[in-house]
Amino acid sequence: MTLTMRAVALLTLYRAKGLTIVTAESCTGGMIAASLTDIAGSSAVVERGFVTYSNDAKHESIGVDRALIEAHGAVSEAVAAAMAAGALKNSRADAAVSVTGIAGPGGGTAAKPVGLVFIGGARRGGRAPLVERHVFDGDRAAVRRAAAYASSFGLPTTNWSNLNLGSNAPS
Repeated sequence: MTLTMRAVALLTLYRAKGLTIVTAESCTGGMIAASLTDIAGSSAVVERGFVTYSNDAKHESIGVDRALIEAHGAVSEAVAAAMAAGALKNSRADAAVSVTGIAGPGGGTAAKPVGLVFIGGARRGGRAPLVERHVFDGDRAAVRRAAAYASSFGLPTTNWSNLNLGSNAPS
């Protein structure tokens, strides 16, 4: 399935359920929101997008606690969860996706290699945000594309039922 096909599928599902989405993107730099808004009629589903590339932007735009970033690093499960929760708090959307990672070519360490990406998903009124950890291969562009694709354009691919999307949620 192509990136465009996934975007169309998500928009169709959310439109049918009357749900809206917000994105909070770091390493993808707005690619998820752009991929969604490339589709005509996306304004019925896409509420807004935040590009929070710097730590200051994560804090100022979506309220990620600076102490959390200092304790875990910007590329972490905790920060991805906080980004998703913060995007919901600072929007009117029903669901959020967040992405933070190391696209490269520099910036990686043994503990956090280039290609490491955390994708978070949250639903207003749902359980705590879910976060997936990925390590993608390739150059900077490939890592960013893979992260946008893996985001499933809205929510992590694991355990969608925890986000209370209902019986029509993708598996």
